[in-house]
Amino acid sequence: MMIRDGRLDDVPAVLRMFDSAVAWLTAQGRTGQWGSEPFSTNPARVEQATSWASASGMRIAEIDGEPAGCLVLGPAMPYVSPAPEPELYVQVLVIDQRFHGRGVGSVLLERAVAEAAEQGVSLVRVDCYAGDDGRLVKYYESQGFTRTETFKVGEWPGQILEMRLPAGAA
Repeated sequence: MMIRDGRLDDVPAVLRMFDSAVAWLTAQGRTGQWGSEPFSTNPARVEQATSWASASGMRIAEIDGEPAGCLVLGPAMPYVSPAPEPELYVQVLVIDQRFHGRGVGSVLLERAVAEAAEQGVSLVRVDCYAGDDGRLVKYYESQGFTRTETFKVGEWPGQILEMRLPAGAA
């Protein structure tokens, strides 16, 4: 697996990743996270993906030359409490479901931690959907993140998680 910086020409692939994730979640009856409509047909979602690709924080994981996952790093989202110290925030983590079970998410999160260390930052945070069966929160915990606080955006339940880098890593 190779990870590279994202580019504007990755936007269609990133939208396909989201579309595949939405279809997968919808097939399980789990529409609370991202709804049931494809991202690629929503102009606001297309604009958001374009914005990520235009900034410097997008990373694309490739398997055999195919985009398999996307990570976007940057400042904390506007709907969460600011951290009391410098941090690197995982704004987006999505994989193309064709690559489900191949460790793409884990590798991208390892990249986030490595970039935090390179920047001298000892705190990595992420937020995620905390509804339904809580599987997404459990996934981030399995990756070494710890729950901190809950929040809501409208009726959407969210969970903030953090990872502290070991002393000397940052």
